[in-house]
Amino acid sequence: MGAYKYLEEIWRKKQSDMMRFLLRVRCWEYRQLPAIHRAPRPSRPDKARRVGYKAKQGYVVYRVRVRRGGRKKPLPKGRNDGKPVNAGVNKIKWKRNLRSLAEERVGRKCGGLRVVNSYWVAQDAAHKFYEVILVDPAHKAIRDDPRINWICAPAMKHREMRGLTSAGRQHRGLRHKGHKASHMRPSVRATWKRNNTLSLAATARRAVVQLRLPRAAPAARAAPAVMVTGAGAAIVGPARGGSARRVQRSGQGVDGAPPMDLRRPGGRVVSGAQAPPHNMAPRKRLRPLVRLRGTAVAVPVADECSLAGRGDLLT
Repeated sequence: MGAYKYLEEIWRKKQSDMMRFLLRVRCWEYRQLPAIHRAPRPSRPDKARRVGYKAKQGYVVYRVRVRRGGRKKPLPKGRNDGKPVNAGVNKIKWKRNLRSLAEERVGRKCGGLRVVNSYWVAQDAAHKFYEVILVDPAHKAIRDDPRINWICAPAMKHREMRGLTSAGRQHRGLRHKGHKASHMRPSVRATWKRNNTLSLAATARRAVVQLRLPRAAPAARAAPAVMVTGAGAAIVGPARGGSARRVQRSGQGVDGAPPMDLRRPGGRVVSGAQAPPHNMAPRKRLRPLVRLRGTAVAVPVADECSLAGRGDLLT
């Protein structure tokens, strides 16, 4: 085993006589120092290396002292002049862990540095002590190192304030996976908002899909064949595969006038021998309503010959 493995095994036995004496002396030393101060080197080299520390330029270690226990609500004379449910003053628990609080305080003090991670080093009856690893995003050694230069991105500013560090993900509940953990991602508030927001657009799309009618057969979607005579207009019926020609041959007009079939395959308007060439591209747009001598009929409209421009069809 290497030296770091021996250190790890020693720190596992914190109740041994050696570790109890070492931690008691260190707590006394840390109490004499400011609440936030820079440490010359990590107190736990093995733990620091496991959570991201490197003994190279650009890395710094800060030691933080955090008050243990709950919090007392700052109310004048202990009253809030509100409902009894909010009348509590003592035994108020903070929602986050103390390690994330230590990272936040260091991040506020060292605004130009980026918090990488942190770890526990000591504690007594009144305080807990943490060491926070930070890097300088403007240092050349950090910017040129592909293993850590991801933290130089602008999106990594104040990771400790947004719950992106290891301690932050812990108090957000992101250490859990699987059953009953889906409501914690991306966050508890985002999940609540997603589940309590009514999306009318999505509801309308689902309704349209459910109420969509089956596609009709090509014969049922065909436009009706319209016969125009000298006395008026009448809808003969849907033109299916040549029935328009049969209507023109067999139909009888009013007052002896020959009928005119306005529909041919391709959606063109024809009148006797003045039919446009069959090789012209048909127009797909349909005019929904055309009035012929007071009769409303739906007919397909061509590009160059519409009912509005054919006066002989309206006579």
